[in-house]
Amino acid sequence: MPHLPCSSLVAVDRVGTVVAMLRERGYRITPQREAILGEVLRTDGHITPQDVTRRVQRRLPAVNASTVYRTLAMLEDVGVVRHAHLERGAEYHRTEEPRHVHLACSRCGAEDDLSADEVTSLERVIGRHRGFAPDLTHFAISGLCARCRLEVEAATRRRTRAGQTPARGRTARRGPG
Repeated sequence: MPHLPCSSLVAVDRVGTVVAMLRERGYRITPQREAILGEVLRTDGHITPQDVTRRVQRRLPAVNASTVYRTLAMLEDVGVVRHAHLERGAEYHRTEEPRHVHLACSRCGAEDDLSADEVTSLERVIGRHRGFAPDLTHFAISGLCARCRLEVEAATRRRTRAGQTPARGRTARRGPG
C-alpha cells in the first residue's frame, strides 16, 4: 500500500464512515459520488464545485459538473458540507470546520475569515436590530482588504492633490440661448 499523508488517511477513514451513513439513509453510492466525497474530505478549507470537478476528472474523466453539483447538494442535505457565497461564487467546506464568516476583497479577491468569537459579536450586534437572528453561514462580506483600502486611499489623495476631484453636483451645460 502506498504511503499516504496523515490527512489522506483521515479522509479515507472518514469517506468510509460517510458512505456507510449515506447507504443507511438510502442513498446509492456510485464511484463518482465516492470520488467527489473523498475530494471534499481531503480538502482543508473551501473548495469550489469547479475545483472538485477538475480534481475528480483526473481520476474519473467522465464525471461532469452536474454530478458534482448534485452530490454536493446531497452532502449538504445530510450535513457533511456547508456552502457560502463568496466573490467567485459558491464554495463548500466541511461542517466540522470552525464556525466563521467570510470576508472577500472585491478588488483583489483576497479572502479572510472572522473567528467564531467575532461571529458571535457580529450576531449580537445584528440581533439588537429588532431582534433579528442572522444566519451568517451562507455568504461573504464584501469590501476592501487592508492593502487595497490603502491603495485606493493613496490614489484618491494623489488625484485630489493633482486637482482631479470627483465631479459632484454638476449640472449639464446649456447651449446658446
